[in-house]
Amino acid sequence: MKAVVFNKPGDIRVETVADPSILDPRDLILRVTSTAICGSDLHILSGAVPQKDPMVLGHEFMGIVEEVGSDIKNLKRGDRVVVPFPISCGSCFFCQHDASPACENSNYKHYGPNGDLADQKGGALFGYTDLYGGYSGGQAEYVRVPYGDVSPRIVPEHLTDEQALFLTDIFPTGWSAIDWAGLKGGEVVAIFGSGPVGLMAQKAAWVKGASRVIAIDPLDYRLEKAKQVNNVDTLNPHKVDVVEAIRQMTGGRGADVCVEAVGFEPERTLLDRIKATVNFEVGSMKVLDMCFEAVRRNGTVSIMGVYGSTYDNFPLHRIFDKGITIKQGQAPVLNYIDELIDLVKDHKVVLNDIITHSLPLDEAAKGYDIFDKKEDECVKVVLKP
Repeated sequence: MKAVVFNKPGDIRVETVADPSILDPRDLILRVTSTAICGSDLHILSGAVPQKDPMVLGHEFMGIVEEVGSDIKNLKRGDRVVVPFPISCGSCFFCQHDASPACENSNYKHYGPNGDLADQKGGALFGYTDLYGGYSGGQAEYVRVPYGDVSPRIVPEHLTDEQALFLTDIFPTGWSAIDWAGLKGGEVVAIFGSGPVGLMAQKAAWVKGASRVIAIDPLDYRLEKAKQVNNVDTLNPHKVDVVEAIRQMTGGRGADVCVEAVGFEPERTLLDRIKATVNFEVGSMKVLDMCFEAVRRNGTVSIMGVYGSTYDNFPLHRIFDKGITIKQGQAPVLNYIDELIDLVKDHKVVLNDIITHSLPLDEAAKGYDIFDKKEDECVKVVLKP
C-alpha cells in the first residue's frame, strides 16, 4: 500500500509499505478514505519531536472497516468510522476514570508515571513516534487499529467525510480547552493561535455560551479565516499589544479564559532562539506567557499546544498571585466524541469550513510543505488515499 513515511527531519515521502494485518483479536483493519495533516505532525517533520526510524505518520483519519479481529463484536466489515487519535484499551485504571490518553496498556514500551522528556510517556497515539507507542498512522491507504472495539465510532450516513473527519482530533481538542474552563455563559474567551485547533476552540467557545471570542494570530490570512467561519474579534500581535488590547476589551480585567493553541514552535525572533539554545529548551513558551498575562485574576488557561521540554523563567509568581487555574494535556476524545458527533449531525456546528486544501495522498509532501511554510493561505490539508 501507499503511505506517508517520515524518514528523517525534513524528509517525508509517499512510499510503498507492507499492508497492515490483524495482530491481535481486538484489532481491526481500516481502509482510509480521508486523513489530515496536523500541526503536531510538523513537530516530527522539523525534528523537534524526535523519531529515529522511518514511520507512517497521521493521527487524524477515518474510513471503512475492512477486517475485524475475532473479539470485536460491535463493528463489522463495511462500517464507516472515525478513529480518535489516542489509542485506549478501555479497561485500565485511567481508561475507567475518563482519562483515556493516559492508558496504561497501549504504550507498553514507553509508558510510565514520570512524564520524562525521553521516556515514561502516557498512552499511545497513532503515527506519533516510538515514544508514543510506535504505531503506524493513518496517512495511508490502510491502517491497523488496536483495541478496535473501544474508540472507533460509526459515522451517520448523511455526513460526508469532510463533515466528520475532525472528530478524530482537532474538534475534541478545541472542545476540551473550553470544557475544562467550565464556562457558565457570558465569558470572554481569548484564543491564542488561529490554526486548526484554535479555530475549533473558537467554535466550541460559542457553543458553550461565550459572550465574546477573541482570536490572536500573527498571520492576517488566519485571522480572516477566523472571522469568516467563526465571527470572532481578531488581534494581530504585530499590530497591537495583545495583552493591553484584551484588557481594554474586558474592563481592564483580562479574559475569563485564555486558550493556548500554538505550542512550543511559535513565530520567534533571533533573541528567542538564542535564549532557548542557552537554556537547553526546545522552542519557546512565549505564547503561554502571554496567556498568563492576558487572563484575568482567578481565570483559566487551557493549554492545547504541545510542549516538549523544560523552560527557564517559568512565571510561577504570576500564576500564584493571579490565582490562575491551568488545565492541559492530550484531549480525552472518548469523553466527548458521542456528544460531538450529535452536534455535527444536528448541524449545530460546522467543521469542514476550515479546509483550504484537499489533495490526493500522492501529493502529501506538497501538503506538508505548504502547511509548514504557511503558503497559499493554507489552514488545513485533507489527504485522499
